[in-house]
Amino acid sequence: MTDTHIAAAEGSLPIVIVGHVDHGKSTLIGRLLIDTGALPEGKLESVKAMARRRRMPFEWSFVMDAFQAERDQGITIDTTRIAFQSEQRRYVIIDAPGHKEFLKNMITGAASAEAALLVVDAEEGVQEQTRRHAYLLNLLGVDQVAVIVNKMDLIGHDQDRFRDIEQQIRTYLTEIGIAPSAVIPISARHGDMIAQRAQALDWFDGPTVLEALDGFEPRNATKAQQLRLPIQDVYKFDHRRLFAGRIESGRLTVGDTLTFAPDGKTGQVASIESWNTPAPQISAVAGQSVAITLRDDVFIERGALAHHQGTAPRTSNRLYVRLFWLGADALSVGETLRLKIGTNSREVQVQRIDRVIDVESLQGLESDQVPRNGVAEVELASRDPIAFDEYDKHPKTGRGVLIKDYDIVAGCIVLPGALGQNHASSATKNIFLTPNRVDGAVRAEKNGHRGGVIWLTGLSGAGKTTLAMALEAILFDQGYQVVVLDGDNLRHGLNGDLGFSAAERTENIRRTAEVARLFQDAGTIAIVSLISPTRDDRDKARDIVGPSFHEVHVHADLSVCEGRDPKGLYAKARSGALPNFTGVDAPYEAPTKPELHIDTGGETVDQSLQRLLTFVENNFSKSRTARRGAA
Repeated sequence: MTDTHIAAAEGSLPIVIVGHVDHGKSTLIGRLLIDTGALPEGKLESVKAMARRRRMPFEWSFVMDAFQAERDQGITIDTTRIAFQSEQRRYVIIDAPGHKEFLKNMITGAASAEAALLVVDAEEGVQEQTRRHAYLLNLLGVDQVAVIVNKMDLIGHDQDRFRDIEQQIRTYLTEIGIAPSAVIPISARHGDMIAQRAQALDWFDGPTVLEALDGFEPRNATKAQQLRLPIQDVYKFDHRRLFAGRIESGRLTVGDTLTFAPDGKTGQVASIESWNTPAPQISAVAGQSVAITLRDDVFIERGALAHHQGTAPRTSNRLYVRLFWLGADALSVGETLRLKIGTNSREVQVQRIDRVIDVESLQGLESDQVPRNGVAEVELASRDPIAFDEYDKHPKTGRGVLIKDYDIVAGCIVLPGALGQNHASSATKNIFLTPNRVDGAVRAEKNGHRGGVIWLTGLSGAGKTTLAMALEAILFDQGYQVVVLDGDNLRHGLNGDLGFSAAERTENIRRTAEVARLFQDAGTIAIVSLISPTRDDRDKARDIVGPSFHEVHVHADLSVCEGRDPKGLYAKARSGALPNFTGVDAPYEAPTKPELHIDTGGETVDQSLQRLLTFVENNFSKSRTARRGAA
């Protein structure tokens, strides 16, 4: 079956096979195809005859290896696709290269998969490339994974060795956010535990490989998500203008009013064009390619992202991504690349490299460069606004590629720290970001600590200002660059024009977050003391600040706060002189997952301060001895 036939096969579940080179991926697939009767008649015999002609020992992997060079070198250099069918459904199996030099091809294969088999050699165990491939699966959003421990015959089907490998790989996958559906011992060469159970492995009561595959679920959720239609091209057809693209998520119906990000233009769908159909098409869903016309003559360009009103993607000149770098040279701050998300392409500049992730230990390391095959979290900036989604909400429009000199040099996903607004301002088109010549890593090295934001939230009287001022004094004495942004103080200046309506409180928090970010970028720890009563407003503050935002819930029961009442505000609120007061006649939404929770009703100020100091040391300090004037 050709790739074209495969792509057209509706209901096929695409599976990628990944793992370290020579751990037996192609052998596994060859045996799987043989044992399920998926090969065309005569195919196996022709492959064996080829091996005899070339005077090579026959390998099951030859069934899959599509290129002459692979047979000569014994490695898979490109993704190979082949279809097969179990009793439950059809599959498209993608055999991805394991060799480090062909990671780009592995990513190409995994990007279109909905599930994966991660192959590990029972003799060699979990290798660096095993972890790298697993991390890439997570990066690409492939969260349905079964682990195949191959070559069990080479270790005498040793159960203890298998359990050691199982524990290692389960621990690693859990740490990166993947819960494996099964870890299966097999011998691909002999066909053990692939389609049939094996007596030599009778101590294992889990599924066979085929049963694990049948346990995976196809993704159908995209149809229920918000509409995302990237415009691939615009055609002039007779008197009509057709906007063509593939619906990545959601549903589209004739009569819908669409908004096109990032420009914000709107239009009503007049028709969904179709050819050689008995009746006009009135709707389309995720996965379908469509051409639509609009009732109004609206100028829309390739790259626009269509969505329904009220369900807008993020739009911004800046965004925060996790990337896998494939460039021959290391990636550096200030480098200019082209970012492609969906059908939109924008020139971007690397503003800062927040951390480089060691795929072995999963530790974040400070560096001003990202090496080849390195994973990093970076901030990108563009002159023109970009429409995008956070990856965990809309995977299709939350991931992209970075291009340099017409070559793909990185794959990336947009993280929740994306610095986006819900609409684009036309003013931003004529305002350009200028990168600082002194970046965060240099400032951190000079100061001995990283910049960031500690956002203290809680009811009035919980102790936010008391803790903020005391923490500032201690950190300053220890040589930290630190400043307090107190809500009351800011309302005497920067936010003096704002009242206490819901909209004005939101603006108060937005301005405070923007100022806190400026301090952070200057290498300072900004301690914000602000009631900030709603989770939505605090989430927006986190988006503005980025990954160095640390939410601290300063908690005390309402009765305790009201008993303290240091400013007499509760008394005024109870008398009706101070309406919309948080905790009395306006709600407070406590954080669900703060980075730190402090109960000032149950511990002393000194105890709370000590916990904050420990938090700072763990999250901001590079070296206690490196700080100027260290106590």
